[in-house]
Amino acid sequence: MSLLYRHSTEASRPSASSESVRRRMSRTPHRDTPPELDLRSRLHRAGLRFRVDYCPLEDRRRRADIVFTRAELAIFVDGCFWHGCPEHGTWPKANAEFWRAKIETNRRRDADTTQRLEAAGWRVLRYWEHADMQKAAEEVRREVCAQIGGAVSSWAKRSHRFSPPFRNKGNWSRSGAVSSSSRM
Repeated sequence: MSLLYRHSTEASRPSASSESVRRRMSRTPHRDTPPELDLRSRLHRAGLRFRVDYCPLEDRRRRADIVFTRAELAIFVDGCFWHGCPEHGTWPKANAEFWRAKIETNRRRDADTTQRLEAAGWRVLRYWEHADMQKAAEEVRREVCAQIGGAVSSWAKRSHRFSPPFRNKGNWSRSGAVSSSSRM
């Protein structure tokens, strides 16, 4: 079995170099990271709707951060440390051999995932966590509009019409009118 598909077990992982490192690593989220939330928020405000932490292919272990199923567009927001950013990635000194193998395996898996998605007809966009998420959101919006023929832009222009029903203190009916029984 290649390193690409090997899943480490507790026995194969070295112990953390300190208690503070162990706590920090155990609290690192697998999804909903601040850069990912920033990008999702910007896309949602632009009127785009998407799936989160979704498997675009049959392989359930490979999940994209944001997926537009109709546009067949998968978006990944990669962390600098975990995915080996050439600009900001660092190589730990403690347990160096383990971390180098782990990060290199992540890189190979990322490339393989991109290749599989593209072979299946999907478009893949990858952003580093330090990327300008405003620019990323604009690029994603352009790509989605291009893939589905501009339908998103016309939907987004209409979406402001759908506001929540009228609410008043007290009971309210489907039409938004306050029922006479609740008036005093």
